[in-house]
Amino acid sequence: MGKVNGRSEAEKAALDLEHELPAASGDEDESSAATGVGGGSSAPEAELQKLKAERDTLLDRLARAQAEFENARRRAGKEQQEFRDYAVADAIKSLLPVVDSLERALQVKSDAAELRNGVDLIYKQLQSTLAKLAVHPIVSKGEPFDPRLHEAIEMVETGDVPDHQVIEELQRGYKFKDRLLRPAMVKVAKNPGK
Repeated sequence: MGKVNGRSEAEKAALDLEHELPAASGDEDESSAATGVGGGSSAPEAELQKLKAERDTLLDRLARAQAEFENARRRAGKEQQEFRDYAVADAIKSLLPVVDSLERALQVKSDAAELRNGVDLIYKQLQSTLAKLAVHPIVSKGEPFDPRLHEAIEMVETGDVPDHQVIEELQRGYKFKDRLLRPAMVKVAKNPGK
């Protein structure tokens, strides 16, 4: 058995011929191909074209890999920025029960006007602080029910307002920037006969 490219004929037959390098046919062909002198000048040009095509393919793959890397870098940067923007959301969420308690205290009718004024000032101060932190209440009463912003606690049959309109807000909802922190708990109108 003869050897070609350092392999026996049996080994060569078992290999994937598509990925196998072509065998050198002898010293004569190599020297003529290297110097460009010889009977056929089309073989070196064909090989040159093949190498150019391979180069173009590799450059295309490189450009795609670079673009993919750049996209991944941008995506990671965006995710980090979102994490920084919304990192305080849990801290703000913990302040909301205090706001709820103050709202309930303001709803109580009492003769202690000074107490009410003090609680009112605290409430305004806390609302101002939340607004500076980009926390804003969701307006609910009189608005159409929106399941993305409201949580319906009760459906009330009434003909006074349009169907699926919020008629009472039991607990205010809040947004932090564009993200919902907590939905508003509401009572929703349901027109009889519909």
